[in-house]
Amino acid sequence: MERDQEFVDFVVKALVDNPDAVKTERNIDERGVLITLDVDPKDMGMVIGREGATAKAIRTLLRVVGAKNNARVNLKINEPEGSTRGQNRDESKRSIDEVVNDINV
Repeated sequence: MERDQEFVDFVVKALVDNPDAVKTERNIDERGVLITLDVDPKDMGMVIGREGATAKAIRTLLRVVGAKNNARVNLKINEPEGSTRGQNRDESKRSIDEVVNDINV
């Protein structure tokens, strides 16, 4: 395991409640190093953080680790199986008229 991957493992396992579910994969291509992260669905909020702040901080530190080794390193956080985040958000929103019409007074 390379240092950049070890770094992600260490930081993420320290943040989550289920460290045994943390899995990282390291791939190298012409654009640099890509570390793919999988965590337990319940721990996703801890890894992402409020408004993505934690994920952004991890990515920033990971770029510093990569720069030390003259490599461009990126982090991809995989969405857990069965997640509905980002899908059909607008379908749950209704206008005030629709809500009032549902109230049969």
